[in-house]
Amino acid sequence: MNEIIKRPEIKSVDFCVDENIWGHRLYDEQLPHLTVLEFLGVLGSNLDKPLRPHEGMGGTVKFRPQRQIRLRGLLFNNPYVESIAESARPDEEKWRQWFDKFAQGATRNGDGDMAYLRHSFSTFDDFAKAIELLRSSSFESRSNKRWSSKFVFPFGPDALYEDLEIDSRGKMSNDRRFFARTGELLYLMLSRSEKGAQLGDSLAKGLFDRDAPMNRLARALQGDPQFADDPRPAGYLPEMKNVRFDQICEDWLSILAKDMPIYDALEHCIAISGLNMLLYFLERAKRIAGDDEPVEIVCEIVSKERTKVRTLSGDSYQFNQGLAAKAVRAHVESIRQAPRWGQAASVEFPEAERVKLMREWFQWPPTDDGDDEDYSGKSPDALVAGLVELALARHEQHVGKIHSAWSRAIGLSSRRLSRRIRYAPTDRLLKSIVVAIVDDRMQFDEFLAEAKRRYGLVIGDAEGSRLVEAKLVDQEELSENRDNLEARLVGLGLVRRLSDSCSFVENPFAFKGEAAC
Repeated sequence: MNEIIKRPEIKSVDFCVDENIWGHRLYDEQLPHLTVLEFLGVLGSNLDKPLRPHEGMGGTVKFRPQRQIRLRGLLFNNPYVESIAESARPDEEKWRQWFDKFAQGATRNGDGDMAYLRHSFSTFDDFAKAIELLRSSSFESRSNKRWSSKFVFPFGPDALYEDLEIDSRGKMSNDRRFFARTGELLYLMLSRSEKGAQLGDSLAKGLFDRDAPMNRLARALQGDPQFADDPRPAGYLPEMKNVRFDQICEDWLSILAKDMPIYDALEHCIAISGLNMLLYFLERAKRIAGDDEPVEIVCEIVSKERTKVRTLSGDSYQFNQGLAAKAVRAHVESIRQAPRWGQAASVEFPEAERVKLMREWFQWPPTDDGDDEDYSGKSPDALVAGLVELALARHEQHVGKIHSAWSRAIGLSSRRLSRRIRYAPTDRLLKSIVVAIVDDRMQFDEFLAEAKRRYGLVIGDAEGSRLVEAKLVDQEELSENRDNLEARLVGLGLVRRLSDSCSFVENPFAFKGEAAC
């Protein structure tokens, strides 16, 4: 059984149920690319011991994130730079006008004096082109998010910073909306994996090169780094070991070993991290709910004709969508099976003893405002039922949306050609899966078996044998679904057919230093 780490008190919540199951915290609005950005920020703060466990801290780590107010202001709170650059004014006049406009919107958090930019760029037009280049490679640059919650691509250490809310008076706070600690959990997962240190060294070498061209450009705009005032502890992750942690690490190492630029590899790491963390969410939910069967994701490879596989894929999606709520209910109700719950019947004040136990498990009921007497008079069933209702209501707001939000974000789910959401992986996700699984080339059926072993993906008749035996689908329909995937991968240049019965999935990047066969 996996070792469970004692949870610290979490003061930002009224009770801990989701946190006990998955950690503090997984969050639906922090999509996989934001998760990886937050993860890299934690890593950048621990380059002296990257992805190594920190001893004497209960399995957690500390980090001091960068804020880079100047860089993000120049990229995302600077709408007039283009019009000034395109004007026919002399260079000196362009600088003067831009300095005046930028000063009007400055937050006074180190962005009041921007004179250093004149020494970093030969001309104003060069400065404007640098902004255009970095902005064009950023995440969600065209979204309507606040400017302080937009992010440049992580080209290096100077391009990393945390999410912030900055009010009209320049007061800054990390309100945990888009950097909600999910990236901190990813860091903890990888630091607790068997090959975490190996991955940490690889990432430190590949992504934290201060002299990389694009990082130098970010540094020219930012100037000296800006940090949060004090180090802070990372979030809480319940398990010390989990096979999913090892799988995420193995996938990252596999992707980074391929013959492609580190920034291209990072895009695949983002997709694979999203898939693996979604599986962590579902696997943990099943285990807590008392279901030890592996997570199953029945995927339709989209075709024009409606098939039974499409229906099964929708059913699979809906089943997995309901797992988390089942886990919440089961976790709260499991306190009745705790030895101390039963032993409380023999003490003088059994209800008070059970209230004490519930506070230890869930930080609930509250102890302030004189509520003790109100709760201690309730029956055990009323206490449990009350917390189940509260926990499910809070769960539905964000954590309960993780499955739908993340599966859509990584390209795993779709409504295309159907009124129901079902699992229908995109070409982009399929390519990331091939890059992660296939070192050089792999027989197609072996690839399908490995995709099911790693990620629970059911595509062909061999992987869906349980469904065939249960008479939920004909073997021929799953075989056709398999053929549809093969055709898709052929079109993507990822499968080579040697004969009608022999096809190989080929990784176009193979291993560095090796040629693909």
